Amino acid sequence: MYKDNSLVPSEAVRLAALGLLAKGPRAYADLAREIRHFAQRIVGPSLELLGPSLELFKVEGLIEAQNPKAPHDQQVMLLTESGHAELRRLMTANLRGPMGEVNKLIIALKLHFFETLSPEERRSQAEALEEACERELTRLLDLRSHHAENGGLLVAWLDHEIAEIESRRAWFRQLTGTAGH
Repeated sequence: MYKDNSLVPSEAVRLAALGLLAKGPRAYADLAREIRHFAQRIVGPSLELLGPSLELFKVEGLIEAQNPKAPHDQQVMLLTESGHAELRRLMTANLRGPMGEVNKLIIALKLHFFETLSPEERRSQAEALEEACERELTRLLDLRSHHAENGGLLVAWLDHEIAEIESRRAWFRQLTGTAGH
């Protein structure tokens, strides 16, 4: 985690693994496959997202095998109490910087596992996601105003990006209103 309490890219994999196990036990191989599938559909193949192995999560006491004597790839993994606490920490972490691909993955994961949070935490996360959109809008509006007189495709593209972020912000604002229920 960065000093500002935001997730480093490899923690997205950690969030995915713990969140999936919070939804229910999974075979070790299925868990690894599901994490890869989800991450690659959001950001594509990425060296930045190479996270710690699932074995490390076992060593850290975050996950455990239901039957440790089963063959390694057939072990059914469960989330431990420590794993639940770590999932909560990851779910309530901040977003960092501009809305890049890793942040999109983290947002998708947070929304995928949103129900693991308490009503207050859901509302707080929805507000944080709305604020992230506000920061992104401020950044892009500043860039657009700097290039407004040049016109051209850059301004048209910025207008498209700004409209997309405004729509996302409105969606998060609506989520903020329903998140505590």
